[in-house]
Parts: sequence; C-alpha cells; structure tokens
Amino acid sequence: MLARLFPSEGKGFFEMFERHAEKTLEAAKLLQTMLTTPGDVAAQSRRIAEVEHEGDQITHNAVETLHKTFVTPFDRGDIHRLITRLDDILDLIEATSERVWLYKIEGPDTDAIQLSEVLVESVTQVHRAMTCLRNLKDRDGLLRICTEINRLENEGDTLLRSTLGRLFNGNRDPITVIKLKEIYDFLEDAVDRCEDVANVLEGVALEYT
Repeated sequence: MLARLFPSEGKGFFEMFERHAEKTLEAAKLLQTMLTTPGDVAAQSRRIAEVEHEGDQITHNAVETLHKTFVTPFDRGDIHRLITRLDDILDLIEATSERVWLYKIEGPDTDAIQLSEVLVESVTQVHRAMTCLRNLKDRDGLLRICTEINRLENEGDTLLRSTLGRLFNGNRDPITVIKLKEIYDFLEDAVDRCEDVANVLEGVALEYT
C-alpha cells in the first residue's frame, strides 16, 4: 500500500530494508554455524565482518537517500530508526563473532548455540516483516510477526537467565566465565535489537493504515 502511494520515493527504501534484513539473516546463520561447527574461526569471523560491512553500506545509502528525498513513504524518523535498528542487530552479530575468535573459545558451547538459535529465529521474523512492509494491506499479518519477535525476545531473556545461572554455578575458571558471559550477553542483546525493530514496525503499521 505504501509503495503504491509513493512508487518512486518509496521503492528504494523498501528495497534497502529488505536487502539489509537479508544480510542480517545471512550473518546470523553464519554465526550459528561458527558456534555449532567451529572450523577456521578467523575466516568465519572475517566473512561475517564482510557481511556487516555490506550492511553498513546499505545503511549509509538509506540515510543518504533519506536526506535527499522530499516525499517519504512514511515518517522520516521511523525510516531512520528502522534502518539503524536493523544495523544494530548486524553490528552485534559481528561483534559476537569477533569475540568468539579473539577469545579462542574451544569447541561448541551448548548455551551459546541455543542463544544463536533464538537469534536466527528472531532475524528470520525480522526478514519476513521487511518483505511485508511494502504492502500493508495485511497489517494484521505484520503485527503477528511483531508479536512473534516479542515472544522470541522473552524466550531469549529466559534462556540467558538460566544460562548465566549455570555459568556462575559451574566449575569453569574465572577467565572463561568472563569470556562466555560477554558472548552470551551480545547474543541476547542482538535478540533485543530485533524487538526494537518490531516496535518501530508496530508504530508504522498502526499509524499508516
């Protein structure tokens, strides 16, 4: 609906939202693979950094386009918040992969893998939401996706609490505990940023339909 109201101005923004979400999902899946079946972690981390750089370029282009566009498909502030919140997710994914490499985490960690699974599910829903944004006739469908993202954020919170409980009550050495806690926190923060995207989308859906 929005794309039809503003066909020339709106199309570019919607394409950038979708492309960024694709990059974010690609990076989330790469991170999950890195945690599940670690191989050359330096190479795996570099690949995620490359995807993050591609996402940064999309964000830069979106902000630049926003400054040059007279008529936007919806509120300028919402457009800026949406692309920057998407970029926050990708930044946290890249930061997580970098720490897995720098901290030389040995072998798969079950708790990190579980958190990465929630992250991939959340980013998958974010990607679905971006593809729905062009046509808001199915507003209820978009809102259902947002509700699912919120549910996954709650699941991530619960999982993090139980994960930290095991971490601090186990017999790992203090340095390993510090390293793993930071990785867990980054994973859960990335899930939180998915909820931030959902919150922006809920506002757009309710205001512009």
